[in-house]
Amino acid sequence: MADVLDKTGARTDEAADVITDARERIDALDDRIIGLVQERMAVSAVIQEARISSGGRRVNLSREMEILGHYRDALGKPGTSLAMTLLELCRGRV
Repeated sequence: MADVLDKTGARTDEAADVITDARERIDALDDRIIGLVQERMAVSAVIQEARISSGGRRVNLSREMEILGHYRDALGKPGTSLAMTLLELCRGRV
């Protein structure tokens, strides 16, 4: 068990078990989040393609501001950074 204790930073077997289980849950959540981000990117590409093919611009800044506000309201200041990263991932794929 010493190896598990080293990997988790825990000082007891019980704490190491809790950390190991929680990390497995985090890994599963991260996989789901990545999948959702990829799905968001695909939907964003559809929107951009429709907007461009109709003569519009690739990016709708007022919509991006709405998204930034939504994330900020839900998650605080770090939410704005997260939203900016999502918007950056979703731009320019068309």
